[in-house]
Amino acid sequence: MIELRDVHKSFGENHILRGVTLRVERGESIVVIGGSGSGKSVLLKHIIGLLEPDRGSVLIDSADLSRMDEDGLHEVRKKFGMLFQSAALFDSMKVWENVGFSLKRHTRMNDSEIRDVAVRKLGMVGLVGIEDVMPSQLSGGMRKRVGLARAIAMEPEILLYDEPTTGLDPIMADAINDLIIKMRETLHVTSVTITHDMKSAYKIADTIAMLYNGVIIARGTPAEIRNTSDPVVSQFIEGRAEGPIILEGIEK
Repeated sequence: MIELRDVHKSFGENHILRGVTLRVERGESIVVIGGSGSGKSVLLKHIIGLLEPDRGSVLIDSADLSRMDEDGLHEVRKKFGMLFQSAALFDSMKVWENVGFSLKRHTRMNDSEIRDVAVRKLGMVGLVGIEDVMPSQLSGGMRKRVGLARAIAMEPEILLYDEPTTGLDPIMADAINDLIIKMRETLHVTSVTITHDMKSAYKIADTIAMLYNGVIIARGTPAEIRNTSDPVVSQFIEGRAEGPIILEGIEK
């Protein structure tokens, strides 16, 4: 359903992606791991068409994003829902208005209909009776779940998760992992998650791919990644300072 072919991307002299090739099958849950600054977020922005590669191509359902005009990209993006790292809620809007934001923009539904949809989606992520609350009154975990309800409001085919467990305590992080699994099983979506949280990666992934030095250096099942013999992958997943990965600004 998603395919990146030899994708390169630079910002000035900073060459972020150096030939990323990655294929995601329909219904698959893939997790891309990698260190801070490795290009995971840049990769995600290419998948949704917010960035265009300097070289290579990104295909969604076999359609090349680089060959589309703005109207074509707009239609493709309707296939996506995204949970942002910070949830990215609008503080001036009530919870139901946040969840229904894309419905307001892209459908002819009235406010009453949008509110009904928002209430249903909130129920799917375990939030009942908070539709009229303001985001400032929510905990971090609740904000994440509201963000997930917004991501599924348009019933997308693909869900993108940007560091979904960052900033959460271990129990809430595990609850978010359970919701990611539930979304896939209930909505039959294709999922792409970027994270450096290995506990999360092992739980939610069918496939784990590691991005390092601008390319995918390893891909496999959680068990295969956990038992890797690659010293770079091993150092990262075990969280060791010692190893071939150079820690920027830290002398060994």
